[in-house]
Amino acid sequence: MIERTLIILKPDTIIRSNIGNVLSRIEAKGLKISALKMESISKEKAGTHYAEHVGKPFYESLISYITSSPVVLGVIEGDDAITVIRTLCGATDPHKAAPGSIRGDFGFKKGNDIFNVIHASDSQESAKREISLFFKANEIFEYNK
Repeated sequence: MIERTLIILKPDTIIRSNIGNVLSRIEAKGLKISALKMESISKEKAGTHYAEHVGKPFYESLISYITSSPVVLGVIEGDDAITVIRTLCGATDPHKAAPGSIRGDFGFKKGNDIFNVIHASDSQESAKREISLFFKANEIFEYNK
């Protein structure tokens, strides 16, 4: 089934010049990039995006981190895109992510801080909500691959 999902290339990806490395893995898997932009996420928008984490011990550092630098936002489309992207990403903890996964190859930990490179929607419902938070309909493109 053709799906759309949101990805966020986090500040560690931007700062360490890994944008191309991550996007090339997505394209190599046969997925289509339907939208792509760089943006500085406001604390308000970050709070909306990460609302399910309010009250958790890592919430404030998560908001602070995602707003610390521009990020690259993308809408990815393809057969089972949500599952495919999440598999490509690997486990949230880079030390537990398999070698060959995006987080396994590019993520790292420094003390209690996790720098895991990429966010990916975890369900169709989340994907729809997240895409609409960051993209207007006219920013998402239809084209044949």
